[in-house]
Amino acid sequence: MPMPSRRHVTLYHAPSTRSTGALILLEELGADYELHVLNMKAGEQRQAPYLAVNPMGKVPAIEHGGAIVTEQGAVFLYLADLYPEAGLAPPIGDPLRGPYLRWMVYYGSSFEPALIDRALKREPAPAANNPYGDYDTMLSTLTGQLGRGRYLLGETFSAADVLWGTALGWTTRFKLVPETPVITDYVARVGARPAVARARAKDAELAAAQG
Repeated sequence: MPMPSRRHVTLYHAPSTRSTGALILLEELGADYELHVLNMKAGEQRQAPYLAVNPMGKVPAIEHGGAIVTEQGAVFLYLADLYPEAGLAPPIGDPLRGPYLRWMVYYGSSFEPALIDRALKREPAPAANNPYGDYDTMLSTLTGQLGRGRYLLGETFSAADVLWGTALGWTTRFKLVPETPVITDYVARVGARPAVARARAKDAELAAAQG
């Protein structure tokens, strides 16, 4: 068995969760990785061994070279930069680097908080005290960008599309985001990539093993 490379990554993963997106990204990158699989049905994400990795008890998390990275956006940014030859992260100096970072961070800073407001049927905080705005403005900002090209960065596919393609997939299924043509076309376009099929097959096998 070959020795792990200096870019070998461990993904702390639970099937059918947000970490599926990180698994898809690893496949897109052609990364050298292994899975540390958690059984959420058994509550392993809330037990001491994993809480030592991520006290929030959330996946994904990755370990690389002794460093732990949590938070989905940070995981994606780290992995895409770790494998620059895959071309999924515009480098510093590229005009697309700023927009890429914007949409990566927008997911956790604006999309998910506004999504929770919508899911819980609660009003957002007053605008002066609210760092992420309201659901409708958040969504129209996103869909406006999606309407400008095939991907978030126009014609350039990036790790941001792995993040958003998977996120909009599950949020439309749960009726938290409307299935408008611009959103469903985008989800289908990202979902048709071979890396998605490989990752989802692995995920289905893991889920079946957990019962």
